[in-house]
Amino acid sequence: MDEQLTKLITEAQRHPPDSEERQKVLTQMVDEILRSRKICRTPKDKSFSGIYQEIYQEVRQQLLRDVDQALDSYNAQRTPVREWGNTLRDSACKKILDDARLQRLALSAQQFKPQTEERDYAIRELLEAIRLRKLCRPHSNKIPANFYNLIYEEAVNKTLLYVCQKIDNYDPKKGKTGSLMTWVNFRLDKVIIEIWDEFLKSENTLLAEELGKLPTPQEEPSLSERMRECLEEDAENIFRREHMRERPDANFQAIALAKMSGKRWEEISAEFGGIKIAALSNFFQRGTRKFAPKFREYL
Repeated sequence: MDEQLTKLITEAQRHPPDSEERQKVLTQMVDEILRSRKICRTPKDKSFSGIYQEIYQEVRQQLLRDVDQALDSYNAQRTPVREWGNTLRDSACKKILDDARLQRLALSAQQFKPQTEERDYAIRELLEAIRLRKLCRPHSNKIPANFYNLIYEEAVNKTLLYVCQKIDNYDPKKGKTGSLMTWVNFRLDKVIIEIWDEFLKSENTLLAEELGKLPTPQEEPSLSERMRECLEEDAENIFRREHMRERPDANFQAIALAKMSGKRWEEISAEFGGIKIAALSNFFQRGTRKFAPKFREYL
């Protein structure tokens, strides 16, 4: 994508605005950018239609306008071409994915029987649309800042799983607006509290409290530095030895260090060849509980 898109940008910038030549190149650019789209992907061996075709065409038209406006100010030294294209693509999707279209995506998923290719496709499209619309981040003031992201990502995974399993429970006639995002965010709010309460009741209570403390300037090294040191040192080789089935590279040490570096589960999944986020998250949570006594002993 990078090389081809760079060539198209250079070519388009040579032509004056509103010229026929520029519009032809813009169309090629948009088609290139949309190759990596997250929604309205063509089902395997099938064509797509209905709400999916409608959203695709509207996103395409929106992206044409946005690329045209952003093209002449693009600076390759400031922004990598892939990042530029992906940002414009996602922005166009967000503009099109309003409450009405999200509701139609949800109702479309409800039309198909569970455990069918059509249902699976509709659910995947719906989940990607929800992610693009950006979920809320509730209770960030109640949960220690150093621990919130872990709780939040686990809650998002559980919430999206709930959407997969309970999409038939969504009723647009309920509530003041019938908004799908209101339904999803209400569930996310509830799940975050459930996960945090469960964590506080577990054997990790002391570790959770320690993670939530912000070190004062006199405290050195900081708690996070000591935890990283504990993981990296791994004197007894216990963190490296604890790994996912048949994947010694996907061990607790590697995954925990990645999380401490601020990486999202999507990034970690890609680093380990596409291991499912849910599997990574569950393995990490089990490891955290298992090694909590070791962390407390070291800290």
